[in-house]
Amino acid sequence: MDDSNEYAGESRPLAGTPAGTTPAGATAAGGSVLESSDSRTGLGANRRTARIAGLLYLVIIVTAGFSEGYVRATLLVPGDAAATAANILASEGLFRLGIVSDLVAFSADAVVAVLLYALLRPVNRTLALIAATLRLIAHPAIASLNLLNQYAALLLLTEGEYLTAFEPVQLQALALFFLDAHGYGYLVAGVFFGLHLLVLGYLLYRSDLFPAVLGVLVVVAAVGYLIESLTFFLLPGYEPIATSIVLLTAVVGEVSLALYLLVRGVRGRPATTGVTD
Repeated sequence: MDDSNEYAGESRPLAGTPAGTTPAGATAAGGSVLESSDSRTGLGANRRTARIAGLLYLVIIVTAGFSEGYVRATLLVPGDAAATAANILASEGLFRLGIVSDLVAFSADAVVAVLLYALLRPVNRTLALIAATLRLIAHPAIASLNLLNQYAALLLLTEGEYLTAFEPVQLQALALFFLDAHGYGYLVAGVFFGLHLLVLGYLLYRSDLFPAVLGVLVVVAAVGYLIESLTFFLLPGYEPIATSIVLLTAVVGEVSLALYLLVRGVRGRPATTGVTD
């Protein structure tokens, strides 16, 4: 039998190199190739993670924007219980769709929190965990439970059998009370979300995967959320100004982040492998 193909998969030793030894420089060259391959693999994994996060972030912006910016803005009349009740009863399906749309946004938010943690953990593991925890508290926890206030208002207006002890005017007033409570619950969640964005912006600024300006925009959005929530609780007369501030800063900061994650993913080099505590 010809033995020439017995080790066909192995490279032949170079001339003058004893059999079974590695030529000078081969180990270094092989290590360089492996490191390059690992870098490309890590970069590809980070880019996929980032694009999934970006897609989900856009889902959050669209669904939450639909609920807050269209459904509630259309149906709720501040200070007018009768008009608000009439709008909800005339568009009950839209009101229910707004609740479900919020649930979709908050569910996606839970996933985004984990994906951002995975991307930013190499910068600082402790801060990445804090950022993820704050985001999970803000929307998947507080804002999700806060939807019960919205549903309670709907029950007061549509479930008539066991509410006959109340006059229609009383039911309308109670419904508006629960809707107002929902609004303030949203502001409570906004405090935690603003703190999340503050830490997230710092991590983005420090990360090799993202441009520093993205971190700055997210920090500005964080300040906007905090200003809005604290203004409603501390300076009630300035709510319109605070709302305008958060709309501008959140749109610029969060939309920029979502689009960068979706379109670019990450920059052309992976995050540093060392984890900072």
